[in-house]
Amino acid sequence: MKGGLLAGALAGAAGTTTLNAVTYADMVMRGRPSSQVPEQTVETIAGRAGMSLGEDETAANRRQGLAALLGIGVGVGVGAAYGLIGSRVRTGRATAALGLGIAASVAGEAPATALGLTDPRTWGTAGWLSDLVPHLAYGIVTATTYDRLTRCASRPR
Repeated sequence: MKGGLLAGALAGAAGTTTLNAVTYADMVMRGRPSSQVPEQTVETIAGRAGMSLGEDETAANRRQGLAALLGIGVGVGVGAAYGLIGSRVRTGRATAALGLGIAASVAGEAPATALGLTDPRTWGTAGWLSDLVPHLAYGIVTATTYDRLTRCASRPR
């Protein structure tokens, strides 16, 4: 179990790096700004918890940093959860990649949706593509990395 958890977390970290790279490449190609929803989510959660993020520029910097860290946490966490499940249930890599991409998307969007900060029903095609393509890339890299890590670990030495 411990090996699956670690392999999953490492695979999730690789997937998260890919998701970020694909997202930033999309921003460069289309000239679009980054989403403010992750920072709004941090601000809303902090406010509801009665936590101050500071004043003005300090608060903005903390929101930005916490939003990025939460995204990393989601990616590594989804990978780790897959590591726990994947060590018990084997699926094809394509199925795993799709499932991981969906899980990461839901885990990343659910808090903002629940807080009323976004509504996926209103995103339109460009919005959905901006979300799905990076998450699918996450799923592919996470599933492939997990498969490689666990295959190497199971080889006799």
